[in-house]
Amino acid sequence: MTLTNPEAIETDPIKPQAQRRAGGGGGGLGRYILVRFLLIIPTVFILVTLVFFLMRVIGNPITASVGGRLTPTQLQERLHAAGYDRPVVVQYLEYLGKLLRGDFGSASTDNRPVTEIILQYGGATAELVFYALVVALVLGIPLGMLAAYLRDKWPDVLLRALAILTYATPVFFGGLLLKLVFSVWLGWLPLGDRASSRVQLVLDGIPGASGIYIIDALRTGNAEIIGDVLQHAVLPALTLGLLTAGIFLRLVRANMIGSLGSEYVDAARSRGVRESRLVRTHAFRPALVPIITVMGLQIAMLLGGSVLTETTFGWRGLGFELNQYLSARDFVAVQGIVAMLAVIVAVTNFVVDVIAALIDPRVRF
Repeated sequence: MTLTNPEAIETDPIKPQAQRRAGGGGGGLGRYILVRFLLIIPTVFILVTLVFFLMRVIGNPITASVGGRLTPTQLQERLHAAGYDRPVVVQYLEYLGKLLRGDFGSASTDNRPVTEIILQYGGATAELVFYALVVALVLGIPLGMLAAYLRDKWPDVLLRALAILTYATPVFFGGLLLKLVFSVWLGWLPLGDRASSRVQLVLDGIPGASGIYIIDALRTGNAEIIGDVLQHAVLPALTLGLLTAGIFLRLVRANMIGSLGSEYVDAARSRGVRESRLVRTHAFRPALVPIITVMGLQIAMLLGGSVLTETTFGWRGLGFELNQYLSARDFVAVQGIVAMLAVIVAVTNFVVDVIAALIDPRVRF
């Protein structure tokens, strides 16, 4: 005889909890996105504050940039007009107020608004970072998979050493070495610039030019112009991309080794699934999530490395201009560009975190 307990049926805790958990997935994602978005504010605030006070430690920007070319009276007039003779706290609050209005200041040397500098040269830096990220993904992920599959064999040892070497090599040294080999010795690729002089004139003369040469070159439909732009991009992209490729290689290798040793991979192997499919599908997909998670941090590293890369190859982007303003001791321009880069990095990290949460629900909790 079967006994039925009505209370047990009505108050079964397992199914309602599962339903609540399943139904709360959207809320969990919504909360996660909201929290990550709100974290942009303190992140940018801390970075901007650090940059502001570090710039003030070395003196006021006017004296640092043009003080030697002005009489004491003219210097005092410039300091008063810019507000640098007031208390630092007052200057800081004013600076925050301007940032909230989208005003990043104007350069002391050429009096250009920082927003204008960013709009003019930001496309070049974005293009270089994109190229470098493609290089890092194309090299880092497949080589990381190969190293994991051939764990502790000589190709794995060689690839791990290569990853450490690419990460440890200074960007400027790597760039000079690549220029020496591929431009000076072999003569295969251009020494620098974003394009040849003739092509630059054509691209800059396009109505509504984006400043991103590959997009403008594609708009022309001229294969020679497209090829010229890509040739000039190879060495800068390799120089900056290899820095991150080593990180991706080691990250993919470590995560795929863990995936290949998991129970579900062993179960798939026992069912006769081919090793190549095990690596590509069963082990690779879980190993891809950490790559997406750290990609925001790597973009920040690429933006930092672009300063040296652009200077090495004469790539006229934000990094190149930042170096020029540093040489001129124009700390107003430096402060504005770095503040804008901080905003870009914070927003990029937010977007990457959201993508990671959509791919892997475990990230949300």
